[in-house]
Amino acid sequence: MSRFAFLVPMVLGLAAVQAGGQETDKPVRVGIIGLDTSHVTAFTGLLNGPKAKGDLAGFRIVAAFPGGSPDVEASRTRVKGFTEDLRNKFGVEIVDSIDDLLGKVDAVLLESVDGRKHLEQVEPVLKAHKPVFIDKPVAGTLAQAVAIYRLADQYKTPCFSSSSLRYNPALKDALGDPKVGEIIGCDATSPCSLEEHHPDLFWYGVHGVEALYAAMGTGCQSVTRVHTDGTDFVTGTWEGGRVGTFRGIRAGKSDYRITLFGAKGNTQVQGAGSYEPLVVEICKFFRSGKPPVEAKTTLEIFAFMEAADESKRRGGVPVTLESVLARAREQASSAGK
Repeated sequence: MSRFAFLVPMVLGLAAVQAGGQETDKPVRVGIIGLDTSHVTAFTGLLNGPKAKGDLAGFRIVAAFPGGSPDVEASRTRVKGFTEDLRNKFGVEIVDSIDDLLGKVDAVLLESVDGRKHLEQVEPVLKAHKPVFIDKPVAGTLAQAVAIYRLADQYKTPCFSSSSLRYNPALKDALGDPKVGEIIGCDATSPCSLEEHHPDLFWYGVHGVEALYAAMGTGCQSVTRVHTDGTDFVTGTWEGGRVGTFRGIRAGKSDYRITLFGAKGNTQVQGAGSYEPLVVEICKFFRSGKPPVEAKTTLEIFAFMEAADESKRRGGVPVTLESVLARAREQASSAGK
């Protein structure tokens, strides 16, 4: 059982909550922080729509705090429109602060597109013992990501982060295909636009790296990176000599493509899938209090990307994940003093 699971019954007013010995149909009230990504309308449509059923049933987005980052174009130019959509199309209450939000909800979706905001925004959520999904990137730096998971431990509140690509049904089927067998290597490709305030791969390359880790699992030891204006190519060496690569595309046609190399055969998965499988996992998490992606996994994913940045800074030499994690842990400790 998750060390956080015992908190869930007292945190979430679940649809099956006991009220005077009787079950009620009260939905789980979900709040959103950050209205500057298309995820907010997509997720709200899945949960508040009339067709919500199965694992998606019994949840409702009821309130949202717009947030926004004026120095990030993708936030500044979109927050107003998504705020109006949630208010006018879905009837979601728009509140003036995170504190106001927390008094109205049982669980939280932290959707701010600017990862730099996440540490500041998530702390009151964790302190209030509201289970929270943190959308990509989990933070603006690896040190901030370390600090977030330390706070989750400190306040004993469950959280997790993931790209939707991890739950692409086609990838899941390929990974379980007996004709492929044990995965001994993987090449993952995705779009990789950059944003000046974030480490290069954190902004969009994280999708392809998440898919790479869904295939390879944890245990990457070191990475090297080749960087040009149009492409990033990162090679990771895993324990036991397995090799996984990420190609981030900015020039030419970009798409999502995952090639799996197995002990018995090879196969390829194309496309990103939909958001629904991720939202299903979020709903299961809100019910159980058990994060489907462990902190260790997410921190290694972001260490992989930070090590790739360090390799770029040092001219493409190999950089160990442990070295960047050690530095991030020290930075997080210093910032917390």
